[in-house]
Amino acid sequence: MNEFPTPAATTAPPIPAAKDAFDRLTFLGWRWGLTAIAAGLAASFFLFGYALVYWRNADMDFMVIYNALALNDGKPQLFFDHTAYITILSVKYWFWLLHALGLLDAWTLSAIPPASDAVGFDAAMTSAVRAGRLLALLTATGCVLVFAGLIRRVVRDWRIAMMATFALAFSGGVAVHSRILRSELMAACPVIFALLILIAAGRRGTVARPLAMAAAAALCVLGLENKVQAILLIGALPILILPFGSAAGASVTFWRTSPLRWLATFIAAIAAIVAASAAWPIIATGFDRALLEAAQFRPLLLGRFGIYQAALLILIGGCMVAYAVIWRVSAAETLASMFAISAGALFMLLALDLVYNSSNVIVVVNPLEKMLTFADAGTADAASGSGLPGILLLLLNGIASVLARYSFVLHSSPRPTVFLTWLIVPGIVYAWRRGERQAAVQALMLLLAAIGIDALGVRRGLKSEYFIFTDPLIILAGAVLLDCLRDLRFHKWAYPVGAALFVLHIAVGQAEPIKYAFMRRGPEPICEWNRHYMPLLPLPWCPGRS
Repeated sequence: MNEFPTPAATTAPPIPAAKDAFDRLTFLGWRWGLTAIAAGLAASFFLFGYALVYWRNADMDFMVIYNALALNDGKPQLFFDHTAYITILSVKYWFWLLHALGLLDAWTLSAIPPASDAVGFDAAMTSAVRAGRLLALLTATGCVLVFAGLIRRVVRDWRIAMMATFALAFSGGVAVHSRILRSELMAACPVIFALLILIAAGRRGTVARPLAMAAAAALCVLGLENKVQAILLIGALPILILPFGSAAGASVTFWRTSPLRWLATFIAAIAAIVAASAAWPIIATGFDRALLEAAQFRPLLLGRFGIYQAALLILIGGCMVAYAVIWRVSAAETLASMFAISAGALFMLLALDLVYNSSNVIVVVNPLEKMLTFADAGTADAASGSGLPGILLLLLNGIASVLARYSFVLHSSPRPTVFLTWLIVPGIVYAWRRGERQAAVQALMLLLAAIGIDALGVRRGLKSEYFIFTDPLIILAGAVLLDCLRDLRFHKWAYPVGAALFVLHIAVGQAEPIKYAFMRRGPEPICEWNRHYMPLLPLPWCPGRS
């Protein structure tokens, strides 16, 4: 018997709204639903984050705040690990604003009392760290709201967009980043936003679509400027976007027949040339061999820098051509989009000039080389030429570890999105058998990308901080399936399963913040890296510092 009825004929009585699981799960509506999500984030933050002792999440709170204080004092940035550039700048300007409003005295390094004044030091650092944590909450909330606006343009049903927004807001990644100053959120979210913009732009052809492509490219570079791991997500985008076109997304008349289409392409080319001229000094610095050797960077391929960067550009261009052929995008629009992407990415590269430091430049331009400096011995050996079998073995081990984590039973984690994968996998099969093959391929590609990126993240333990890179992909896969299988909302198990997922999402997602709130560990481990990361900020509890 078919438990999922086909759409009723016009003479059939309407299905009562009470049986619609989507209505019951999103009873607050769009605006009040978003308000409730923002309020929930704030409540969690103030219960299990804001008032924690200032040194509880010192890695990376202290590192980011130290560099912001140093920049406000006219001293150079010290932290370039990956690079946290945007995060450090945002805290720097946030502290400046709070000080200008008379709300923060400890806004520069010189304003922090010496370690010998333990009471004064504690008070100053407490105010600085709490101000930074408040910025983390505002940033996370802003990212969730932007995601909500973009996902609503991707799916047809606002209720699915609301559920996807809820899933992101109370995911393990956002739970961590809404109360700690780390670099992953501002690296992953811009790239995810770029993906959503590209999907929405592919749904309907417009004259201004190349501008959307430029915005997406700029967001990708913005994310890369904050954490080098964003390169993995950026590298997946060209392939991920291929199945997301539509018949309505073919080029409009302007890009197919108007004589002005070539003028628009020429203007886009000029913009790309201007951007390249402006960004060339940064690019040249990024490949400066003396700087790379001083930073102990090793070439990833064939003993030369720049090879995989060129390969990525070729991949992007090839995927754009393939997309144009599959979804009937004209040559003029494709060329204009290529130039627009180049211009957007290169102009965003100029953001490195806001507070220029060559160490930031070489990290952003050579992200994989920087990642290798933190890799374990096995990964470093494989990258250094242990051969294809060694690389495949590492990848297979990573995939096996990820699948164990996704099972939750074999390897538990504070990651509620793993429960979504339990539904997404059978959902892909069901959608394929139902004839919704494009949606099935879309969800499969998103899930495979999440598994692949997580498999590489396993080499560094796949900490909860890294969930933010792939949780949105899993959530988007679920939203895509729900959007094409909307009749599932009338199934008798739809509401109980949905309600159970809501409860699990909140309970599991808040596990890590609650653990930190009740942790009893002291601050002594900070002394292990204090001298390296904060040389001008002695800590009262570290021996020999004053």
